[in-house]
Amino acid sequence: MNRPRETLGTKGNAQGGGAPDVRLVPGRDAVECVGDWTVDRLAGLQGRLDALPWPSAQEIVVDGSGVRAMDTAGAFFLCRTVGGLEKRGIRVSVQGLRPELERLLALIRNPALSGAEPVPVPRPGYLERIGRETWARVEEGVGLLAFVGEIFLTLTRWLRHPARIRGRIFLHEVQMAGSNALPIIGLLSFLLGVVIAYQGGAQLQYYGANIFIADLVGFAMLRELAPLMTAIIVAGRTGSAFTAQIGTMQVNEEIDALRTMGLAPMDVLVVPRLLALILTLPLLTVYADAMGVFGGMVMAKLQLGIGFGVFLTRFESAVTLPSYLLGIVKAPVFAGIVAVVGCYQGFRVSGGTDSVGRQTTMSVVQSIFLIIVVDAAFSVVFSWLGV
Repeated sequence: MNRPRETLGTKGNAQGGGAPDVRLVPGRDAVECVGDWTVDRLAGLQGRLDALPWPSAQEIVVDGSGVRAMDTAGAFFLCRTVGGLEKRGIRVSVQGLRPELERLLALIRNPALSGAEPVPVPRPGYLERIGRETWARVEEGVGLLAFVGEIFLTLTRWLRHPARIRGRIFLHEVQMAGSNALPIIGLLSFLLGVVIAYQGGAQLQYYGANIFIADLVGFAMLRELAPLMTAIIVAGRTGSAFTAQIGTMQVNEEIDALRTMGLAPMDVLVVPRLLALILTLPLLTVYADAMGVFGGMVMAKLQLGIGFGVFLTRFESAVTLPSYLLGIVKAPVFAGIVAVVGCYQGFRVSGGTDSVGRQTTMSVVQSIFLIIVVDAAFSVVFSWLGV
């Protein structure tokens, strides 16, 4: 039950009383304040003050004997009016207020409350900012490792108790992350193969080595570009969706509701998405390989006059099975990066919907960064192994 707001004044002012007003006192350099100076009655008083013909004296007396009630809003309004007169070089004397109203006015006019300048907040130096950002990244990295550890614990529980597997959620995520991504991945992979064949073919023509366009397209697409481009597309499409979905649930307290019902968020939200992406990304990579090679074949036919049969014959002899499998091996690792980072950033959402946007952006940036770093590491390892 809410208590009524209390004001300082005579009894009965809450039920009635005059509106606040300021009047000139005839024959004196004085003004008279009357009525209830409370927050619910101050509307329109500023306009009457502006229209008041203030006397041109060096000293003005403010008579407050007619003030029946006053709260902090009314006291602040009176202090602001007095302060405006004093800035014009007029000495102001407030008289006639009851003792309790004088104490309230003195409290509002206390320089420690009204006149003190805010303490400036020192701007941190470069080293301090670098240290804070570094520590924030370290904390985020530690949190990500802990998140990965929790995922592994959940997977071990699933292996011991297969009944915990959420098959319907898993199949739904396979459809969303896999089959629904086929059009965009197929189109971009086809165009990528076209670009590689067009740019490479223009250089090979100078040496009369047109047939080697099959080698260029095959090695570029199967070993490097198809897995990398597919992972980047999935990071921007599916990883951001993971973050936005989980983040929105976090804002709406749906994750707390899952815990209340005895459902572990890892079982319902994270592991099904992770397994679905680990299954679908290698398949999407195979599809991207085929579309990229097909795009290269089309451009080789149009630009260099190499028939499809000749292209495929050279492609079969130049590109070996290990070269093809090296690209497929990368896909599950990239899938794990996208799923883990996307879900982790979703759980980091806090506050309102603006946090969902920030974490979604961070999810995509971090996923693409880690994918490129891991891809570079794969290239170095494969070079050391001689494959």
